[in-house]
Amino acid sequence: MNKKTVRDVDVTGKRVLVRVDFNVPQDKKTGEITDDTRIRAALPTIRYLIEHKAKVILCSHLGRPKGVTPELSLKPVAQRLSKLLGQPVQIAGDCVGPRAEGLAAALQEGEVLLLENLRFHEEEEKNDPGFAKALASLADVYVNDAFGTAHRAHASTAGVAKYLPAVAGFLMEKELEYLGRALADPKRPFAMVVGGAKVSDKITMLENILPKVDALLIGGGMANTFLKAQGYDVGKSKVENEHLEFAARLTAQAKEKGIDLLLPVDAVVAEKFEAESPNKTVNVDEVPKDWQILDIGPRTVKQFSEELQKCRTVVWNGPVGVFEFPAFARGTQAIASVLARIDATTIIGGGDTAAAVERQGLADKMTHVSTGGGASLEFLEGKTLPGVAALLDR
Repeated sequence: MNKKTVRDVDVTGKRVLVRVDFNVPQDKKTGEITDDTRIRAALPTIRYLIEHKAKVILCSHLGRPKGVTPELSLKPVAQRLSKLLGQPVQIAGDCVGPRAEGLAAALQEGEVLLLENLRFHEEEEKNDPGFAKALASLADVYVNDAFGTAHRAHASTAGVAKYLPAVAGFLMEKELEYLGRALADPKRPFAMVVGGAKVSDKITMLENILPKVDALLIGGGMANTFLKAQGYDVGKSKVENEHLEFAARLTAQAKEKGIDLLLPVDAVVAEKFEAESPNKTVNVDEVPKDWQILDIGPRTVKQFSEELQKCRTVVWNGPVGVFEFPAFARGTQAIASVLARIDATTIIGGGDTAAAVERQGLADKMTHVSTGGGASLEFLEGKTLPGVAALLDR
């Protein structure tokens, strides 16, 4: 990684503004945090700053508020973070203005302040220069440790870096190291497992990744489009007819380059897109006309597993079935189990894939589970992430 990190700047006695990603799920009735993975992911950077006697000012968004929305306050996050750190975490009533300025100015070395939800101000997402300058005025140094928002050019991810020395936190560094190495210099054989509902969401990524991999395994709803492009009747399964040509072209390119492109050979089909819908397993050339594919079948699991066991690097982006429904989660669970066992660098590309792995309790068996769904997808597409580009080069 060619970006400076928090290790490369002197933070002692300095006020350090840290962009974290505390956009955590909460119980709608109680407001209680139901998964604190993202808070825990930021702890190494926060603890480093505390140990090096910095005055720590954290900022994050939570949800999609329209103006000040009390139920999207970061107060519950401050309470959880306080428990995890074993020290008080103050919460500011706002993220800019007199209250925030006063609390930031009064911070002592090793103390932690959490600013209120950035998105209570619409200027945050507009990357408003005045808002970015007001945020920057609270601190002497800026650290971006929020990979999950690095693909957004917002005031707190890109704007602030114009006014302060800007470096990466440890989580940002880890994300860029693992994803960057997988694309630039992977141990081979290198495979990518791609799932999710739509081909349209992953076209740029598939085009960028194809020349880099030795094998491409396609499952999930997007596999239906590839199967139909090969002449299979997929019944009432969701298909993006406008991308059939792309699917056929990518399949031909893989063949031309000697890349193994694996599609499902069997599938779990259901009468309806419902958790309790009657279902059965069929070969992909036997899908009933009024049924739809909701998961990969056992023969596909076996074929995918055998391919993955040969690999030294695997990146996985997107579930291979409707993993939210237990009856159609077996394929995704099987892929996770294989990746947890193999002797390879295994990188899980955030979002639903990370949720599926965490639900199975296998996150700690993977080399790296990305905290950024959209950001990791754009990184795999080969795009420049504004929040990364804004950081100082080594």
